Amino acid sequence: MCSSCAWAKPANPSRFEFCENGAKATLWELDEKKADANFFEQYSVTELKNWHDHDLEKAGRLSEPLRYDTKRDRYVPVSWDEAIQDIGKKLAAMNPKQAVFYASGHAGLEASYLYALFARAMGHQNLPQSSNMCHETTSVNLKTFVGTPVGTCTLEDFEHCDAIFFFGQNTGTNSPRFMHILKDAVERGCKIVTFNPVRERGLIEFIEPQNIMQMLTNNPTEISNKYYQLKPGGDIAVIAGMMKYLLAREEAAPGTILDQDFIAAETTGFDETVEKVNAFDWSDIEAQSGLTRTMIEEAAEIYCQAEKVIGIYGMGLTQHVDGWLNLGMFCNLLLMRGNIGRIGAGISPVRGHSNVQGQRTVGIGEKSAHMPADKLHQLFGINAPTEDGQNIVQASEGVLNGDIKAMLSLGGNLLRALPDRERLEKGWSNLDLTVHIATKPNRSHLIPGKVSYILPCLGRTDIDQQQSGPQAVSMEDTFSHIYASIGAAEPPSDQVRSETAIVAGIAKATLPPNPKLRWDDWVANYDLIRDLIAETFPDDFSDFNNRMMQPGGFYRGNPARERKWKTEIGKAQFTPPTTLTSLGQHPSGENGFTLITLRSNDQFNTTIYGFSDRLRGLEGSREIVLINREEMARLGLQEGQIVSLYTQIEDGNLRQVDGLKVTAYDLPDGTVAGYYPELNPLVPLSYHEKNSLTPAYKGVPVEIRQ
Repeated sequence: MCSSCAWAKPANPSRFEFCENGAKATLWELDEKKADANFFEQYSVTELKNWHDHDLEKAGRLSEPLRYDTKRDRYVPVSWDEAIQDIGKKLAAMNPKQAVFYASGHAGLEASYLYALFARAMGHQNLPQSSNMCHETTSVNLKTFVGTPVGTCTLEDFEHCDAIFFFGQNTGTNSPRFMHILKDAVERGCKIVTFNPVRERGLIEFIEPQNIMQMLTNNPTEISNKYYQLKPGGDIAVIAGMMKYLLAREEAAPGTILDQDFIAAETTGFDETVEKVNAFDWSDIEAQSGLTRTMIEEAAEIYCQAEKVIGIYGMGLTQHVDGWLNLGMFCNLLLMRGNIGRIGAGISPVRGHSNVQGQRTVGIGEKSAHMPADKLHQLFGINAPTEDGQNIVQASEGVLNGDIKAMLSLGGNLLRALPDRERLEKGWSNLDLTVHIATKPNRSHLIPGKVSYILPCLGRTDIDQQQSGPQAVSMEDTFSHIYASIGAAEPPSDQVRSETAIVAGIAKATLPPNPKLRWDDWVANYDLIRDLIAETFPDDFSDFNNRMMQPGGFYRGNPARERKWKTEIGKAQFTPPTTLTSLGQHPSGENGFTLITLRSNDQFNTTIYGFSDRLRGLEGSREIVLINREEMARLGLQEGQIVSLYTQIEDGNLRQVDGLKVTAYDLPDGTVAGYYPELNPLVPLSYHEKNSLTPAYKGVPVEIRQ
């Protein structure tokens, strides 16, 4: 019962509720029975759909394989042999191109390699992964600009940089361990400049928990020297303004600002880019960015004064229709002063998943270049497909139109993470087969296909005991370092299998016999898989097994870091801007706003651990819409008022989210914000970055209806 009123137990105890006085009431804990092995037998799928994501997370670890029983509307236990053989039989009977193998960033390199091999041996390259929804803009476009699909920095660079420029990244919530690195950089004199529509506390100030004096005196380290709240989609305009300033300074004092030798020897496209940038008028730059010329030139001067600069960005830069140009302009800025390919400088996307970058390195991806067909024929005698497969947007379209019949998920909560969720949930239930390899229940499990399995897997902290002994798995971090991970915890039951064993088991049950596909041997000893990875990708993984175990793992290298430009023309590429905004469609009407979606610090991707977004000062319900007070007054909105958001993109589909509580927050005019994944239904599947098809979660035109 609430301590300030007579509010008692809610009708739906699985929801976090507030009493009429606004005081927080108790989140009713799940009883012990909800965490045991029979969890899914106690509750129907229909009942579980009414639970909050947070309560599904609290249900505990999965401990036995399950199959959905349509008549009972429940998942019921099934033997491993029955599950594996049925899945294999159904996959073998279908056209390979009707199957999609999705991978989250959870799986290690070993299981990921076998998964990618399995798909191609089956005859398809439908291998979407987590990056399709976040940093695929990087993977596709950065390679075009500087010849690498990943960032060029290592941790060493942060010990030598003079300035760091942030665009669209929330370090405090999405990569909190990185705060210690930033704090150290600031304390040795590095200047940090941040551009973000939301003032995120993690890039404003930081108190190090291990620093007793900071904790006792509440005396934080100031992180950003300058923090600019640009409009959503205004990054191109900001960088264009900074470039204009640099060009003017160079013209006034030739040879003092730009690295002319670097530009001439290492790049192409500079003159055309300069022409486009100089053609932009400052009034247009100010209008599209939401910042004044003085602010932009102030930031540009800090860039001019810094000898070595690192550019950091997050999904605020990539999840836009013209995210490619956001990234191209950021590269332009760094290339102008030679800030790629030397110590203390470079471009650094910050990824969220622990191994999403590594999975791409070992073959998870829809293109043959991700795992060359000729190499697979040489090693295994298989004729792998050479035509591209489908990424997650294309695969989702296939679900909607009926072309896709089976969806396998190696970890993750895919359906919850996708845009256009309401449309996709309807299509998902028409799939012939859905298979989830998972550690815990999640909402995607509650939309079963005609035949649906949940297969419990080991977590990375669990002991992985196989025939040859305890096994290690490997990961690649955002700085291209690869290292070992060895679990020490007892698994939740002897029925739980490793991801590697599950993938190999399904592959063996699906594919015709092939003596070169040694699934059982690979499960028995993961060293053999790493040897295969080294044979398939020798430039990245030579002597893999030995180097993986050295302290800190090993750096697999990055050509752009050494100024070896693996682009089509062998040079880094300047990108002429074609627009000043990355928004695909601007909002219209007095009720029109640009929506940006956010995550809380009590959240990891789609997993909701609680209801305290403490770094933003928000508590309680996640069903809110953030808007500044001036816009509230203009529309006659009151704090706490319940409103709906409607998507303004017209394609014949009505997209709305109701029951959102108006919450005052410091945002630019014309901007509203709300939580991901709750607001995903407002994002059309077709509204995505042009080259990578990354959903444009950070710039959706919506309107508020009271």
